[in-house]
Amino acid sequence: MSHPIQFNNHPFRFLLYLEWVLLGLSALVVIAPTPPHRMPNAHFPELTIFSLIMFGMMGLRLPVKSNLSKILYTAIEIFLILIGGHFGGKIARLFPFFYLILVTRSCLIFKLPGRLTITLLSFILFLLTLRQRLPPHRYRLPPAFQEKFRLFSFVFAVLFALGLVFVLLLMNAVLSERESRDKLTRANEKLRQYALKIENQATLEERNRIAREIHDSLGHSLTALNLQLETALKLSQSDIPRAMTFLVTAKELASKALQDVRQSVSTMRIQPLQEKSLGEAVEILAANFQRSSGIAIKCQIQIQHPLPVEMNIPIYRIIQESITNIAKYAQASIVNLVLISDINSVKLTIEDNGQGFNVQQNTTGFGLQSMRDRTLALGGEFTINSARNAGCQILVFIPLNQSLISGN
Repeated sequence: MSHPIQFNNHPFRFLLYLEWVLLGLSALVVIAPTPPHRMPNAHFPELTIFSLIMFGMMGLRLPVKSNLSKILYTAIEIFLILIGGHFGGKIARLFPFFYLILVTRSCLIFKLPGRLTITLLSFILFLLTLRQRLPPHRYRLPPAFQEKFRLFSFVFAVLFALGLVFVLLLMNAVLSERESRDKLTRANEKLRQYALKIENQATLEERNRIAREIHDSLGHSLTALNLQLETALKLSQSDIPRAMTFLVTAKELASKALQDVRQSVSTMRIQPLQEKSLGEAVEILAANFQRSSGIAIKCQIQIQHPLPVEMNIPIYRIIQESITNIAKYAQASIVNLVLISDINSVKLTIEDNGQGFNVQQNTTGFGLQSMRDRTLALGGEFTINSARNAGCQILVFIPLNQSLISGN
């Protein structure tokens, strides 16, 4: 806490109420009238009342920054307690309990070493005060009464020491619990902020992916479609058969564009696993890929142990993005997909016999970057091997955490 502890930000406001109740009772005892034949409540009631008021008002503002201000604050508190105890008359019997208030306040402003110091100092001052209040030697008391008085003083001192220790331990426990709760609150707030950042980043990446899909597939198809229609329009007056050929081609391009749009929307909408295992979901994905693209795909899937839930969808998306790129760009006829996992790692290999590409120039596209990012997020390694007219090979290696597997 960087600001002084005041009434509006006091962590335990009920302690202030208890302090005021004790101080109010003490003030009532001081100002209460006493019979003439009895000892007055206080030798200097005005000074005693003043010390009570000052001691109570000091509880409304506790320093928390400078060590010097903390020490000076505590010294003034002790001085007020001693003043009230010395001049309070019968009320002095209550002043040792004000050391309990002193200890609770010290727990709010000092760390553990300071708290222990104030607690020990309070007990020492209490013993000195108790010794001063012993009957003078000139008053000869009966031996039996002296023994009872010593026993009472010893028991009172022990009980007071236990009270100080109890208050110290209780305040330490309560403050530790509160500090832990505050840390948890701050951690939750940071986690919420990180989650918002990740969500925003994921949204941005998804928008980029959609833009890439539109640019690479739909945009290309619509551009070609527009060229075909323009050519057909020009030939419609002079060469009807050729114009019809261009119109047929335009229709095919429109059908392909519509298929691309449906595939992109379907990819965004579906929940890939839908309570299926990763192996089952990949087999369904491969069957749909072969049926829609006409490219033969051979799958070898060996998953010995169920993978952690947070790994299934990223691995599925990597496979999905890979075969989508093959369908768009590779001009391949065969794809080999190998997914093997054991207790130590997951190994994924996707190969095609397509036209390949120059790895040095064509590995910065959104699809490849997305696969690489997903792999790195799982702590894995992503490798691409390809060359012109030599197909493409994608290798993914992800080490597994043993505790995640055993707990899954």
